[in-house]
Amino acid sequence: MSKALKGFLIGFMLIFVLAACGGNEEPEEQTGEVEEPKAETEEVVEEEATEEAGVVNLYTSRHYDTDRELYDLFTEQTGIVVNVVEGKGDELMERLDREGEATEADVFITADAGNLARLKEKELTQAVESETLTTNIPEKLRDIDNEWFGLTKRARVIVYAKDRVDPSELSTYEALTEEEWADRVLIRSSENIYNQSLLASFIELNGEEAAKEWAAGIVDNMAREPQGGDTDQITAVVAEEGDVAISNTYYVGRLINSENPEEAAVGEAVGVFFPNQDTNGTHINISGAAVTKHAKNAANAIKFIEYLSSADAQFKFAEGNNEYPVNPEVEPTELLKSWGDFKEQDIDLTILGENNARALQIFNEVGWK
Repeated sequence: MSKALKGFLIGFMLIFVLAACGGNEEPEEQTGEVEEPKAETEEVVEEEATEEAGVVNLYTSRHYDTDRELYDLFTEQTGIVVNVVEGKGDELMERLDREGEATEADVFITADAGNLARLKEKELTQAVESETLTTNIPEKLRDIDNEWFGLTKRARVIVYAKDRVDPSELSTYEALTEEEWADRVLIRSSENIYNQSLLASFIELNGEEAAKEWAAGIVDNMAREPQGGDTDQITAVVAEEGDVAISNTYYVGRLINSENPEEAAVGEAVGVFFPNQDTNGTHINISGAAVTKHAKNAANAIKFIEYLSSADAQFKFAEGNNEYPVNPEVEPTELLKSWGDFKEQDIDLTILGENNARALQIFNEVGWK
């Protein structure tokens, strides 16, 4: 990499990180981290619902234009008005719990099966009987009791610098703990739910001792102390602060498809590698939805989630957000296809919530900040 290009990218990274500290850099991150300062907001829909169609009231930690477009399309097709409250997942969950039976929320949407499991553990959701949902959403991507349902899917992969790392050097998550990767690995903090769920999956697949060894090995090989979100890790790879990062796929897609040429250049400078293809597969996770326990418009809530699982809505999720569809009838976008097919971890995502507490303990034990 030329000194001029390197200097340009480092300068861009610093501007990007500063902007992230003051804005909504990663709008789906809802774990109270610094890159998600957006306060809880309420979007009031002024359009009056017909008496026959009614409304559905949504709490969501997703802040995408694509999602809002889908809400409008649902209203056009059904007459049911979607009233939206946006905010951080943790804050919305606390609000829902605090409101109890008085809540107006009918549907809760958030990122990560671990967060959805917390909703269920707090008894804030209800079981749903829907042939449409069980048909559109594979069993492992929904709750065992049908109290939450995956809507979009992403893989947690190894992102590498194309100019410094040959993909033949990469193999598994576990291999990143080996000596050759010392001071070369970039990854965000243990407070992030994505990392918690990744470690929770290792506990399930490999056992607690192996999971702890992996976490300790990653700490030893970190290029720097964890800071920022997945986009920050990718940008730091390009700026040569490290050579590989662990990131969700849709962040790479977002950069590549950005209208900002500087962001697009960062995305094009990295490659995507799906680890553990010869062992137990690459970790995947979801964004998902649940009908709240005290929903006043439960029937409309079910119709709404069914719509979001439909082929049309799934295509729009994939095209707009660079996420993998959960509906097996819908293909990924051309960009995601270009990265290739991959073997997924074969576990029920409910396990991620069950193993979350132990994952947090392990992170603390090994000093992962």
